[in-house]
Amino acid sequence: MPLRRDLSERELRTSTASRDLRTIPHPPCNWQHHTLRSAMALRVSNSRALASALRSSKTALARRNDCSTAIRAFSSTQNTQIVVSADTPNMRHAQRPADPPGGLHAPIVNPVDKYAAKAEDMHRYGSWLMGCLPKYIQQFSVWKDELVIYIPPAGVIPVFTFLKYNTAAEFTMVADITACDFPTRDQRFEVVYNMLSVRHNSRIRVKTYADEASPVPSITSLYDGANWYEREVYDLFGVFFVGHPDLRRIMTDYGFDGHPLRKDFPLTGYTELRYDEEKKRIVVEPLELTQAFRNFEGGSAAWEQVGPGLDKKPETFKLPTAKPEPKEEPKR
Repeated sequence: MPLRRDLSERELRTSTASRDLRTIPHPPCNWQHHTLRSAMALRVSNSRALASALRSSKTALARRNDCSTAIRAFSSTQNTQIVVSADTPNMRHAQRPADPPGGLHAPIVNPVDKYAAKAEDMHRYGSWLMGCLPKYIQQFSVWKDELVIYIPPAGVIPVFTFLKYNTAAEFTMVADITACDFPTRDQRFEVVYNMLSVRHNSRIRVKTYADEASPVPSITSLYDGANWYEREVYDLFGVFFVGHPDLRRIMTDYGFDGHPLRKDFPLTGYTELRYDEEKKRIVVEPLELTQAFRNFEGGSAAWEQVGPGLDKKPETFKLPTAKPEPKEEPKR
């Protein structure tokens, strides 16, 4: 006869979750315990399978009898249902038009229309500036919401003084100074000033012209921020600014020859900068190309060069021709 002992709460919790088990006078053996748990698991799985089968049969019956279809939404938080009507067209079976409608090719909104009101104000303001300074402002142009005035080099100081101190202008900030190179013009350089009025929240662009010999007055006496801008234009284009306190190069190296942003400046430059292992320092040497530039466009091969490959370097940068070595006299 097996020994009787009292069941503790821990044994009751770990053995089974059924309340009927607590009324058993004798504790179950190990094989009885596993058999009981397997039977309970089988009963739970059978009930879940039965419930799933009933749910699927109900869903199929509802699809046949009801005109609407219940679709389960793909959600990880809540099992919501989206009801889709039976007469809703399926876009997968929609036919594509043979030719797109002609309205798709026409722009819906003209981008210039939103600047129409501003353009009228810019034209009036440009006419007012020409009326105030007819001696210096030659013409003006408006593109979208940008106003550009054209002045000669002699009118740089009077025009910028007016633009800075007049209450209807107050362009107190120089945002940028740059230049463009047009080699075919008599005055090949076009100096561009971009000004900003913080008080009136407006911008204006001023353009003047110069060449290699004619300088442009500096506006550093009116705008301190123009100091480095004018140095950059001088360094890259070679435009001289009269009255600049420190007109020297700012971007290229010391002793650099030429101005890189000119159209006639060679693509490779005139000199080569490299580190000499023997001298243990940086050396500057005349540039020596082993072949001419190659053109990879227009159906040409990769080894076809552009042009005859003539050496157009200045004479000062060409390497001297080595003298022939003297012939040794035969020994007697």
